[in-house]
Amino acid sequence: MTALRRLQLAARWERRRGRRYQPRFHHTQIGVTSLAALCAVLVLGLLSLWSGQVLIVAPLGASCVLLFGYPASPLAQPRNIVLGNLIGGLVGVALVTAVGQGLLVLALAVGLTILLGQKLRCLHPPAGGLAFLAVFLQVPWTFLLFPVLSGSLSLVLLAWAFSRWAPAASPYPQHWL
Repeated sequence: MTALRRLQLAARWERRRGRRYQPRFHHTQIGVTSLAALCAVLVLGLLSLWSGQVLIVAPLGASCVLLFGYPASPLAQPRNIVLGNLIGGLVGVALVTAVGQGLLVLALAVGLTILLGQKLRCLHPPAGGLAFLAVFLQVPWTFLLFPVLSGSLSLVLLAWAFSRWAPAASPYPQHWL
């Protein structure tokens, strides 16, 4: 067998492995979890209007994708969502306070958020978006309470309640800490 043929076979095997690695979702699960995410974002939006506090930002929508779309993921567990998002917001606000705004600060915020998330075992991909947003918008320290902490806790509680209420929902969480 030629080296080229071996490479072609290896590439074909890798493509097949990738398809098997991706999770499959039942049609019922797809409908129920999509509706749950829609309701969670709507609830956060309504709570924002009612309370006069901002409880929702785009990265929390990304948290919903993990939280409702794949609740068994380690990245979707309460520790990851709450602490990961809080770290992202904290890094962004601290950098803005210390050094201001700029391209290097944006990059540093995302990089530090990943570093701390991995080191503290609370990695959550949307947390990088919160760090980016905090620097880009030059938000004040109150950003950590509203919307980061309050929005993250609300989403976790909504997901927990949803998993108990909806029969087709996956159990959530896998673990709290």
